[in-house]
Amino acid sequence: MIDYNIYVENEYSHWNIDTEKITKTVEEIFKYYMTCPEIYENCCLKDYEYDTVAFDFLFCDSNKTHQINKDYRGKDYPADIITFAVFADSPEDERFVLDLEINLGEIIIGLDKIIEEAAKKEISKESELTFMISHGILHLLGFDHRDEKEFQFVVDHQKQALGSMGIKYDKI
Repeated sequence: MIDYNIYVENEYSHWNIDTEKITKTVEEIFKYYMTCPEIYENCCLKDYEYDTVAFDFLFCDSNKTHQINKDYRGKDYPADIITFAVFADSPEDERFVLDLEINLGEIIIGLDKIIEEAAKKEISKESELTFMISHGILHLLGFDHRDEKEFQFVVDHQKQALGSMGIKYDKI
C-alpha cells in the first residue's frame, strides 16, 4: 500500500478549497493510474522501490501562473496549470528516493482559469479542477503531450480516471 505526502496551499481567496477532499481526489486518481499497465510501465516510478509518494499543490490566480510561466518557462502568458516534475524530469542517475519516499514535484493551478474554463464548457468548476489535477499527476509521472498521439493518450487517461470516480467528462 502506498502512502501519500500531499501538501496543498490555496492562495486564491475566491474559492475555498477543501484540502481534505483534494487530498482524497489526488489519492484516488493516483491509485487509478498505478492500475493502468500502459501508465505504470512507462512512468518514472517503474523500477523504483518506494512506499510513499509526495507532491505539492499550489492553488492561485492567473497573475501568479503568468509570473511563474514568465520566470521559469520563458512564456509570457497565464496558464491554467503548470507542473514541475522534479523526479520525472531529473536524469535517472540523479533521481533519489529518501526513506522510501519519492517527491514527484509540484502542480500549480490557476483557479480563476479553471472557473473560466468550466463556465465555457458548461460544467462544474469541481469537475474541471479534477480534470486538471489528473492532468498534472500524469505530468508528474513523466507523461507529456508534444504531439497529437501523446495528447490523446493523456486526455483519454484523464477521462478514464474521472470515470473511475463517477465523473463523466466529455468536454475538451
